[in-house]
Amino acid sequence: MTLTLIVLAGVMGASGIVLAAAAAHAAPGAGLDSAAYMLLLHATAVLSGVALLQLGLLLRPLMFVILAAWVLGSALFSGDIALRAFTGHRLFALAAPTGGIILIVAWLGLVAAAVPWFGAKSKSPMLAHELWRHGGSRLRDRKMLLYREAGEIIRRLCYANSTN
Repeated sequence: MTLTLIVLAGVMGASGIVLAAAAAHAAPGAGLDSAAYMLLLHATAVLSGVALLQLGLLLRPLMFVILAAWVLGSALFSGDIALRAFTGHRLFALAAPTGGIILIVAWLGLVAAAVPWFGAKSKSPMLAHELWRHGGSRLRDRKMLLYREAGEIIRRLCYANSTN
């Protein structure tokens, strides 16, 4: 799924560049520059969101919904503007405002996905999903294991240095 999102971000970025060129040369003043910037901005947002997802910093199911909303909202907004500029027809009634609303809701969803982790004691990125899923019990067990392993490593280092 993340590979699909990366490919979609690449398509969005390329489309943004094409629309920026069209705005400058083929149809100046038709609003294509807004469509281009929207695609370029959200292509970068999708790539960043995939990175956050891979790091485990945000909840996986919610982040997939946010990423899909960024792609869909950008496509609706930019697609409607581009179609009107080149053909004079709309994608469908209120397509651009619908895409804009989807984008706003997705950005607010990102805020909602990040808020629960502000107060978390552990800032470990790989544990965010575990904390949500298991109520912290696995998190405590994993911390204790890490502390024991760290203590064992320190003991070995001290023993190795004392024998030399």
